[in-house]
Formats: sequence, structure tokens, C-alpha cells
Amino acid sequence: MSSGISRRDVLKSLAVSAAATSVLRVIPAQAAEYAHHMVAAEKAATPAKAYAAKFFNAHDYKTLQALCQTIIPSDADCGGAIEAGAPEFIDLLTSENQDYQTTLAGGLLWLDATCSDRYEKVYLDCSPQQQKEILDQIAFRTNAISNPALSQGVEFFSFLRNMTADGFFTSEIGTKYLGYIGNTFLKEFPGCPPVPEA
Repeated sequence: MSSGISRRDVLKSLAVSAAATSVLRVIPAQAAEYAHHMVAAEKAATPAKAYAAKFFNAHDYKTLQALCQTIIPSDADCGGAIEAGAPEFIDLLTSENQDYQTTLAGGLLWLDATCSDRYEKVYLDCSPQQQKEILDQIAFRTNAISNPALSQGVEFFSFLRNMTADGFFTSEIGTKYLGYIGNTFLKEFPGCPPVPEA
């Protein structure tokens, strides 16, 4: 990446259009990698090795982290969205894109308000069963057809899933999980591995 390109230019190129839903559909992977490097550099420069949210307030950022963890949890083989830095990636992009701000901040507000109406507490204070119940309702577009009151929640959660996946799969953890080896020259192509018999 050229040293003549500013942080704002890179972030604008990352966040070209919220309508495109998934960041990787509109920006080069190198730009996403650069955003991850920016987050890592900020963490390395602070004594606590912590990231300070650029757009979300403390409560919304904790909710974002919880949702990202639910979308891509860690397991025995690989770290999840938190370990991959997906919440930081999302916050950094959102801080530079007004469409992302509207979609994500509005969605988090909708989620807390809906949980407050149903369970008399915000999403983070709900029981795991209550959290699962609300996320199951907004995880499928067909639910918004039968219940239009879920439309904003469905759009928000769909967008957040795509952003979380983009943040995860462009991270060091995500590329290792995929087995991506980069642009390397192969003297010969051995072909695809055989498909296992069912």
C-alpha cells in the first residue's frame, strides 16, 4: 500500500457501500488486511494492548462483541470473531461510513428496545435462552414477511453477519482457518482432492 494514501482514504475504500451488504464484495482484500493492521498497531501502541472504540459507545460495543461471538464462536480448532478482531474491524469501518452507522447503530437500538419490550431488559441482560429466541427470529428473512415488525432487526442482523464474516475471514486467524497460502507460484497443479464417499 502506498504511503501517500491516508487512513481516511483506505477506510472510505473499505466502506464503499452499505447497500452491497458484504465489504469483500466491493473492496480488495488488501484494504481489509490494512484495516486489521491499523487495529493491531493501535493495540500495540497502548499499555493495556486494548482497542478504543471509534464509533460505538461502551454499551453498544459490548453488545456488538457479544453478537459477533454468537455469529462466529471460538472452538477447539480455531479462535472466533472476537479473537480475529471482527468487532474492532466493524467499529473502524463504521466510524468512517454514515450508512454503516445508520444500519448498525439503528439495529442495536432496535435490538435493545425489542428486548426491553419483550423481556423488560436490554439484550446483554437477557438470559441466554431469551437472546437465542430474539436472534432466531431475526436470523431469517421469511420471519419479516410474516411479521413486518421484525424487518429492521432482520436487515440489521443480516448486515452484521456479513460484516462479522468479512472481519473474521480477512483476519490472520480467518485466513489460517481457510488454509489460504497467499499468492504463491505452483510448478504444477495436483488437482482437487477427491470427494469423500458418503
